[in-house]
Amino acid sequence: MGASEWNEAMSVNPELRTLEIDIPARPDALVRLSLLLADDDIDLPAVASLIETDMALAAAVMKAVNSSLYGLKGRVQSVQQAITYLGMREVAAITFEMGLRAAFPPAAELEPLWGRAATRGLLMGRLGQRLCLDAWAAHSAGLFEECGKAVLFRHAPDHYRSMLRAARSDGELLLLERAGFGVSHDALGAAMCESWGLGPAAVASVRHHVQVQTLLELPPELPRRAICALSAIAQAVIAAPQALDEVVARVAPQADLDPVLVLRSARQIAEQVAAARSHGRDPERLPA
Repeated sequence: MGASEWNEAMSVNPELRTLEIDIPARPDALVRLSLLLADDDIDLPAVASLIETDMALAAAVMKAVNSSLYGLKGRVQSVQQAITYLGMREVAAITFEMGLRAAFPPAAELEPLWGRAATRGLLMGRLGQRLCLDAWAAHSAGLFEECGKAVLFRHAPDHYRSMLRAARSDGELLLLERAGFGVSHDALGAAMCESWGLGPAAVASVRHHVQVQTLLELPPELPRRAICALSAIAQAVIAAPQALDEVVARVAPQADLDPVLVLRSARQIAEQVAAARSHGRDPERLPA
């Protein structure tokens, strides 16, 4: 299936949009955090203070930075210290990750999704940083890539559970979703990204991630396509490392990225993931 055939198959029939599917509102703490992060001169003490006012978010940050994976000789005692050690993007990403998970009721079916989200976000953020791209956009796009599935699961858990079991791929899942709900998780995920205030590059990556990962073709109409390319590369690292060379060779030139540099960076991060897994570690908590 080519790009034009894909777009035709994935087009939404307005008559099917009969169900009202609610998108969770962004938590107030994340609203205020986004405002602080949008400032050109970020007030680090204010960010630390904001996170520390939410006990769950503060606990998540402290647990991450004090894990054995970071190799600290002593325990970090404050969020401010965590920001100093991890950097603002890593701490903000942990905060958004916890906020995203908390927006949905706990469910065993969603646990693999959240695990992939954390790992993918870290991979895309680290790749973005090494390639001098918008690392925050990359990281947040990875975190939110599958959030539309959580929206549909919350909306109709029994029906959607059956879809998850029946679909052999995300491409098949999109077709089932459109037939059953009139909308698919990629579109819902993009809508949630917009409502939570993520930038256009992250929104576009979430909206097109299934198409990009399936066809290895970046939508030509997008002005900034590099984040979409990182989505395909991270997916290869997570699900098909043997195909990493081919994926990079296909998508990097479409995003005007140097394939040699991209492949080198992706391999280094893939080795970190493999090492973390071989030692029973959580790859989403890899050291920088």
